[in-house]
Amino acid sequence: MKPTKQLHQPIIDLCKNNCAKSQMQLYNLYCKAMLVVAHRYVKDRFIAEDVMQDAFIKAFKYIESYKNEVAFGAWLKRIVINQSIDYLKKNKLELVSINDEVYKVENEENWTIESDISVDGIVETINNLKEKYRLVLTMYLLEGYDHQEIAEVLNITENTSRTHLLRGKKLLKEQLKNTSYAARY
Repeated sequence: MKPTKQLHQPIIDLCKNNCAKSQMQLYNLYCKAMLVVAHRYVKDRFIAEDVMQDAFIKAFKYIESYKNEVAFGAWLKRIVINQSIDYLKKNKLELVSINDEVYKVENEENWTIESDISVDGIVETINNLKEKYRLVLTMYLLEGYDHQEIAEVLNITENTSRTHLLRGKKLLKEQLKNTSYAARY
């Protein structure tokens, strides 16, 4: 069953009163989905589990700030993403800022690849890119963040975000075409 805001509101209310049983219920409802989110950012599954659990601890600590303005899953997902990025920053991930003059928009409209490449294959290819490209592609393409939000979260400029997105897309496209080519021969 997919978690919904209305169905789980009583559990959330009990969590606000520090009910351990309700916290465990909420954890069980969302842990698999949040592990997938954390694993998109943190490649090592065991570290992703730690990050996800730390995010739940933070969510329960600040659950009073949840006001039903968005679905609980979306609120929790944002905490997991921020926790994942904090982990990467803490472990000295370098997100080098690019000078504005280097930034230029390239028209990358030719995205035709073999139709036998699955979504999982595309996500796996994204996960194999350099961290700076992987993070921006994941946040932009998979999570729906805009460049302003990415810039704020990663502490880079919007132009750097755009450049990493363009370069990451270019690398992704090349690798997908190579994968497609290799699969045929």
